[in-house]
Amino acid sequence: MIRFVLADLKRLWAGSVVIVLLIALAVALGVGVSLQERALRLGSARAAEKFDLVIGAPGSETQLILSSVFLQPSALPLISGDNLIDLSEDPRVDWAAPVGFGDFHAGYPIVGTTTTLIDRTGSGFAVGHIFDVEGEAVIGSAVDLAIGETITPTHGRLSEGGHAHGGVNYTVAGKLNPTGTPWDRAILVPIQAVWHVHGLGHEEDEDHDHEEEEAGHDDHDHDHDHAEEAGHHDDEDEHEHGHEGIDPDAPLDEHWHRGAVPGLPAILVKPKTIADAYKLRQEYRGNGQTLAVFPGEVLTSLYATLGDMKKVLAVIAAGAQLLVAAALLLVTVIHVGQRRRQIGALRAFGAPGGAVFGIVWLELFVLVAAGVLLGFALGYAAAQVLSGIFAAERGFGLPVAFAAEDGVLLLVLLAVAAVLALLPAVLAYRQAPAEALRG
Repeated sequence: MIRFVLADLKRLWAGSVVIVLLIALAVALGVGVSLQERALRLGSARAAEKFDLVIGAPGSETQLILSSVFLQPSALPLISGDNLIDLSEDPRVDWAAPVGFGDFHAGYPIVGTTTTLIDRTGSGFAVGHIFDVEGEAVIGSAVDLAIGETITPTHGRLSEGGHAHGGVNYTVAGKLNPTGTPWDRAILVPIQAVWHVHGLGHEEDEDHDHEEEEAGHDDHDHDHDHAEEAGHHDDEDEHEHGHEGIDPDAPLDEHWHRGAVPGLPAILVKPKTIADAYKLRQEYRGNGQTLAVFPGEVLTSLYATLGDMKKVLAVIAAGAQLLVAAALLLVTVIHVGQRRRQIGALRAFGAPGGAVFGIVWLELFVLVAAGVLLGFALGYAAAQVLSGIFAAERGFGLPVAFAAEDGVLLLVLLAVAAVLALLPAVLAYRQAPAEALRG
């Protein structure tokens, strides 16, 4: 029986290939949508799992998370820098780290932050070390730069009309191990450097310098005064362009004072306990000046939207599969009608009705099963390709993998194929040999 089926499929190979491809494409649509939606859920959850609480200015919760956690460029309103002081001194907080963004280099976002965030959320260094001075940078694993290379920041993307910060350069000091998050495509620099590049935070430095002068550093010579005067002229020129420079060799100062920290777009917070997390969220959410959110909450609302989209696409995929099934059934019935003489000959030579039934049923089931299996393979391959493109653009991977529910779907589709093949098999079984030969 199996040899007869294989010979028949080989003889009608062109039509068999078309049937298998139609089924495969219809199944691949549904499988690909399911795998991609699940991969996006898992990938985004893993990317945000290291950030328990995010505090920013009142506004869109979604945009706050997309910008601060997933590093999607957007102009966020600023909150008072004193919030960073309050959080750093709060006994309920394990650590709090500011983030500042807006600059890019070769398409990679430049993020200003602290050594604390890198130490607590990174996975160690593949090569090099953490930044030690204002002019050093740490790059993510997916940033195509080498240790010692120079980074020139641009305010905004050059392709979108951004401009370079003249005279401002960072040197790559270290490269992090992969984390599977958007931060793999980020360039991390000291937050004080970001402030200074944009003309912020110099007031504190100037006040500190004046205090040192009053303490006994008044013996500046005439040449130094001229140098300072020239420097002030340079600063004025920088101000005309909307930014200032950095001192590449300036040591890091991550111990800030109240009233001296510039405005911040977001602060990433690690509470000590779950209870502390909810208390902090309530405190910084109800004061009217800040917004505190759990990334997981925002992702849940996004998942609900994805779920609605998945339902729509699943309905479309089911409709396509039903159309293919109907067309396949119609083609098969016509095919059985055209093979009446062959079936009649089989019966005339003594083939029992059960054997004819089995041949026709098995032939159709093999075609549908092959299409279903190929559809699963195509859906998986398509999801992998889309996830690779997404990871290259957004910086975090989407793990594509089959789950138990996919196995259930496969069994259901094969069961439907088995039932679908019954109608033409029954028609062949009930066909009388003499009538078939006369036809």
